[in-house]
Amino acid sequence: MTSHARNRRVIAATAGLAAVALVLTACSNNDDGGTDGSTSDSGDGSSLVIGTTDKVTTLDPAGSYDNGSFAVMNQVFPFLMNTPYGSPDVEPDIAESAEFTAPTEYTVKLKPGLKFANGHALTASDVKFTFDRQVKIKDDNGPSSLLYNLDTTDAVDDTTVVFHLLSPNDQVFPQILSSPAGPIVDEEVFSADALTSDDEIVSGNAFAGQYTITDYDFNNLIAYKANPDYQGVLGAPKTDVVNAKYYADSSNLKLDVQQGNIDVAFRSLTSTDIADLKTDDNVQVVDGPGGEIRYITFNFNTMPFGATTPEADATKALAVRSAVADLVDREAIAEQVYKGTYTPLYSYVPAGLTGAIEPLKDMYGDGDGGPDADKAKAALKDAGVETPVVLNLQYSSEHYGPSSADEYAQIKDQLEKDGLFTVNLQTTEWVQYSKDRTADVYPEYQLGWFPDYSDADNYLTPFFLKENFLANHYDNPAVNDMILAQATTVDPDARTGLIEDIQTAVAKDLSTVPLLQGAQVAVVGKDVDGAQDTLDASFKFRYAALSKS
Repeated sequence: MTSHARNRRVIAATAGLAAVALVLTACSNNDDGGTDGSTSDSGDGSSLVIGTTDKVTTLDPAGSYDNGSFAVMNQVFPFLMNTPYGSPDVEPDIAESAEFTAPTEYTVKLKPGLKFANGHALTASDVKFTFDRQVKIKDDNGPSSLLYNLDTTDAVDDTTVVFHLLSPNDQVFPQILSSPAGPIVDEEVFSADALTSDDEIVSGNAFAGQYTITDYDFNNLIAYKANPDYQGVLGAPKTDVVNAKYYADSSNLKLDVQQGNIDVAFRSLTSTDIADLKTDDNVQVVDGPGGEIRYITFNFNTMPFGATTPEADATKALAVRSAVADLVDREAIAEQVYKGTYTPLYSYVPAGLTGAIEPLKDMYGDGDGGPDADKAKAALKDAGVETPVVLNLQYSSEHYGPSSADEYAQIKDQLEKDGLFTVNLQTTEWVQYSKDRTADVYPEYQLGWFPDYSDADNYLTPFFLKENFLANHYDNPAVNDMILAQATTVDPDARTGLIEDIQTAVAKDLSTVPLLQGAQVAVVGKDVDGAQDTLDASFKFRYAALSKS
C-alpha cells in the first residue's frame, strides 16, 4: 500500500507541548517494553497512547507505499477526496467540489482560506506540485503507479485544479485521490525532484490534516497534536494529544495494553494473543472489515529459470510457480497459524468486493482449495524441471506481524514435504527489505497488501500493470489492456466482467500466489471509544475517531 511528497524551505518547528515532551522522554527510556505509566492524561480523554509493531519507511508520500507510513500520513496530511467514517465511498475532503467537467478532465475546487500548520497558504499550486513531483520522482517504493491515467495537472487559479486524464471516464480516479498517491504537500517545504527527509517535513510543520506532529523519533515515538485549522470532511479530532509508540516485539505490545500502559494496540498482535485478550475483562477486542491480503511474489527475472538467470526458460519458470500454487495449503495456515483470524484466499481480489472470483481454487491443487502433490510433480516433470527446485524465499520478520515466521515455516514444510522443493528461508527487517525487493535481491518473497481504496481496481492496477509496485518484471500486454479498460468502463456489469477476466488471466501467469485474507483488529482499554467507528471499509485507522472517558 502507500506514500508521497517533496520541496524545501524549512521553518522553525512549532513549540512542543511540555506534557508531550515528558511523555516522549518517559517512553524512550523504556526501549522495547511499555511505557512506565507516566503518560500524561488530563483525565478528560484529551490524550491517548497508541501502540503498534508497524514501521515507517518515510513520511514523504512519494517515497513509501506501505501501511506503516500511510498510517501516519492519514493523520497529518490533507486529501482532496476522503472516505468519511463508516463508508468506503469518497467525498470531497479539503475540496469544496470535485467532478468530471469533460470525459478526460476532473476539476476540483478547494475550500477557501486553507493553510498548512506552518502558516503557508494551501492553494491549487500546492496540489499541482504534489502530483507533478509524485510522477517526476517515481520512486521504486512510492505509489506513483496509481497515477497511470494522469496526463497533466493544471492550477487554474488559487482554488481550482484540473486533472487531465489519458483515458476518459475514469471510474477510480476519485478514489485514487484518497489513496497513498493523494496526500497534499507543501511546495515550500518539499523538494520538487527528490525525497524530502522526515526531519525536514517535521521541522517544516508541513501538515494540514487532522493532526500535526510535534515530536518525532523514527520508529520509536511520534507525538501528535490536533490541528485547529483542519477543514476537511472528517471533522475535529475527539482527542487533542495522541502519542504513538512503536514496538519491536508484539509480546510487549500485548503486555502494555493489558496493563493499561497504552490505550490502544493496533497492528500487529499474534492470533494467539488476540484470542487470549478476548478473555481479558480489562480490554476490548474490536474488529472490522478487512481488505488485507498476504501473498508470495515471484521476481520474473531472478526466480528459478527467470529471464536473467543462466538457465532462463519461461515455460520452466511458470511450472515452478504452478507447482508452488499446487502445494500450498491455505486452510492449514489460516487455522494453525492464524486461528481463523485470516481466511484462505484463492484470487487476487478479496471476497466481498464487486467482481471477486476464485480462479486459483479450480486451477491449482486438488480443485477444491486443497494441495495436490501429484499435480505439482506433473507440472514440473512436463516442463522438464529437475527436482528438488531450490527456492530462496524471503520474508519480513516484523512488518506483517510476529506470526510471519510461523507462516513461512509452514509454507517451507508444505513445499518440501514431497521432495519437489528445497526452501531456504531468509528474513530481513522491513526498512532494508523494502529497498532490496525492488532491486532484484529476492527471487521469491513475502508481501502483504492493505488497500488504498475499496475497489477491485486497487488489487489489480498496482500489481499487474507493466509499471507496477511489485517491480517484479511481470508484463502481459493483454492484462495491461484489460486493467486500463476496466478503470474507464462506465457500465457496471461490463466492468465487473473485465475484473473477473483479469483475475483469470493473472491466475494463469501466477505473478503472485495469493494466500490469505484478514480482518482489522484493534485492542483498546475499557474506557476507550471510537475504535468501531474507524475500523470501517475505508481500511484507514484514524486516531481522531478515538476518545477516552
